[in-house]
Amino acid sequence: MNQKFNQIHADAQIGENVIIEPFTTVAGDVSIGEGTWIGPNVTIMDGARIGKNCRVFPGAVISAIPQDMKFEGEKSTTEIGDNTTIREFVTVNRGTKASYKTMIGKNCLLMAYVHIAHDCVVGNNCIIVSYAGLAGEVVLHDWVTVSACSLVHQFVHIGNHAFIGGAARVRKDVPPYIKADRDPLSYVGINSIGLKRRNFSDEKISELHEIYRTLYMKKMNIAQSLEIIEREFPSSEERNTIISFVKNSSRGIIKGY
Repeated sequence: MNQKFNQIHADAQIGENVIIEPFTTVAGDVSIGEGTWIGPNVTIMDGARIGKNCRVFPGAVISAIPQDMKFEGEKSTTEIGDNTTIREFVTVNRGTKASYKTMIGKNCLLMAYVHIAHDCVVGNNCIIVSYAGLAGEVVLHDWVTVSACSLVHQFVHIGNHAFIGGAARVRKDVPPYIKADRDPLSYVGINSIGLKRRNFSDEKISELHEIYRTLYMKKMNIAQSLEIIEREFPSSEERNTIISFVKNSSRGIIKGY
């Protein structure tokens, strides 16, 4: 680690084999895991907890205070999992008293100019494409893809393996395993390409099609649809995940197209 031209606080905890390029600032209440690369002109502020073998590209600002009028200077963190890549000019704000932390999982890719607001939770293996933004307290489960220029409303939850189309305005919760697109944002099918890449069988993908056909295509209300899904489809991890997600949605789920 070459500290020439950098401002690295003496209290920062820097792991082995960390590379910090010139003109980067690292505050004191920071930890960076071994093998991580921090590019030039990066700003890492108090509360950052960066895992192992991450890559942070020029212009990124990690763990700035929240853009929230209710923030009163409480101690909070930004936690970034191992093997995550944060591209140019990404901004990730630390938590507020809502949860005291913003979390990004392992093996994620945040492309250029993405914004992650306070108290968000981003699961493992998520991809957020350039210029997308998550408002405060958004939850992305594992394997979510949010396409470019999409805006996710505060408190929204997006289920695992969901795919959000480009320039989406995500105002309602998005159930797992599906594609969501159009305006207003709607269910447009199963994320079959993503599921095949992750070794879901054709039989399982067909089962998911039928579950969502029941939920969205049979002109019943949510309670009636869930009752039929519970009765007519055998218990499985995927079926149970869908039922639990829909039942626990506080904002309500997106509609069918």
